[in-house]
Amino acid sequence: MARILVVDDEPHIIKLVSYTLERYGHDVLSAPDAPTGVTLAKKEVPDLIFMDVMMPVMTGLQALDMLKSAPETNSIPVVMLSARSQTYEQEEGLQRGALRYVTKPFAPSDLMGVVSEVLGIEDE
Repeated sequence: MARILVVDDEPHIIKLVSYTLERYGHDVLSAPDAPTGVTLAKKEVPDLIFMDVMMPVMTGLQALDMLKSAPETNSIPVVMLSARSQTYEQEEGLQRGALRYVTKPFAPSDLMGVVSEVLGIEDE
């Protein structure tokens, strides 16, 4: 299956997302902050990245800008995760290169629907 990177400063979100993805056979990498996520993405080049928007030190949007400007990571699909659900906030993420925007809280089935859609995997 796919190698998926989860970047979030909330450990319980990383656990929830990782557990859900691993149940469907995906290999999950995780990072507790955006700088670590960018470094890990460049090193491991995952098939997909789930990235929180609001994190200390560097926001997910700033990390998205870095990923989209680096040749080794610019083609990796990035899905933003956020409790912020305002339309303008979602549009900003999409304009900066995110493929999708998932608002928290989310159901595991919503997460797997995004994985299936983004990676073209059926029966998830």
